[in-house]
Amino acid sequence: MTVHLMLSAGRGPQECCWALAKLVRRLEADAAKRKVATRRVETVPGERPGTFRSVLLAIDGAGAEQFAGSWSGTLCWQAPSPYRTGPGRKNWYVTAQPCQVETPRTVFDEGDVEIVPTRTGGPGGQHRNKASTAVRATHRPSGIVVVVDTERQFSLNRSTALRLLRERLQAGDAAAGRAVETARWRIHDELVRGDPARTERP
Repeated sequence: MTVHLMLSAGRGPQECCWALAKLVRRLEADAAKRKVATRRVETVPGERPGTFRSVLLAIDGAGAEQFAGSWSGTLCWQAPSPYRTGPGRKNWYVTAQPCQVETPRTVFDEGDVEIVPTRTGGPGGQHRNKASTAVRATHRPSGIVVVVDTERQFSLNRSTALRLLRERLQAGDAAAGRAVETARWRIHDELVRGDPARTERP
């Protein structure tokens, strides 16, 4: 299986971006020892060369979930700043959280749609009352239902109902994709400094 892990320096100083780069390399070395494959899917560079504001990792293998869990939470790189002289802060925090990257797309299949002819009132005279020209279409996997009675022919209403179902499913997929992306980028603001789940040193 594949687990995606987002590591972020949040809104911390440039040392946090430096610490993130160190921690990513430490994580990758730990993964190699445990025979877990890692791949950098996306990186956002920091202001200094060789540093990262964020890194999205794909972790593959039988132990991917357990390994990602061992590197999740607040991570601390404990070392003096390479950018400031004199004594000072030595703990630099980043966050690492599993995240979802993609949402599955709904495959529209007319075989999944239940079409029921129905009668409706309204304009159209007695033809609508005597013939079941309206369509009630139910997409069984999602439960979405549409009723179409805009045309006086059953076949036209059926075509319209199928189109509306397809459009609603596409809109639902797009909304789910936006929600996943929003949740992924919210990780950048969830960094909690102190009480790290893991502390690493040079």
